[in-house]
Amino acid sequence: MAQVSAHSTSPTVAPATSFGAHFADPGPLGLAGFALTTFMLSSFNSGLAPKAAEGVVLSVALFYGGIAQLFAGMWEFAKGNTFGALAFSSYGAFWMSFWYLIAHTDLTKAGSDAAKGVGVFLLAWTIFTLYMTVVASRISGVLFVLFAVLLVTFALLTVGEFGGSTSMTKIGGYLGLVTALVAWYASFAGVLNNTAKKVILPTWPR
Repeated sequence: MAQVSAHSTSPTVAPATSFGAHFADPGPLGLAGFALTTFMLSSFNSGLAPKAAEGVVLSVALFYGGIAQLFAGMWEFAKGNTFGALAFSSYGAFWMSFWYLIAHTDLTKAGSDAAKGVGVFLLAWTIFTLYMTVVASRISGVLFVLFAVLLVTFALLTVGEFGGSTSMTKIGGYLGLVTALVAWYASFAGVLNNTAKKVILPTWPR
């Protein structure tokens, strides 16, 4: 609604509140969902947890890494954050597709080519993570580190699948654990700084 200034007869239009400005920051949720699911899967890839029990990741991949992170991406769209919207929506979809791949895709007929199929899946996500890393370098230091480590993680897992190298997969698993810790730090910093209304944990914004 137009407001009239006391020093002028010309109407002054009050700035409109942007859509989604009243939403809470969905970033910590998206990062937490990504971190926890990555931590669980990487525990099995690294060999720190028994491979036979890897199926426990699936429910978390669907609901927390997948659906909750997808919601975070949709809320980022509403807030006008293009990077957050693309990142959370995409990696949420990654975890849901991972759940479907493991739980509902029959690759037994593919024989030895099954690993190469999974390798193509991981390669595609490596390419996506590559250009997201470039963009993250222009946002904050902690996001750049997160995406850079994730990029190397995906690359090693891809090589491990294509080459049938368990050692590469294990190294990728250990780097996945590092990725999870960085994501948890970013999530913790986001919720703590927002709650305290001041910077307590730095994220080194650009």
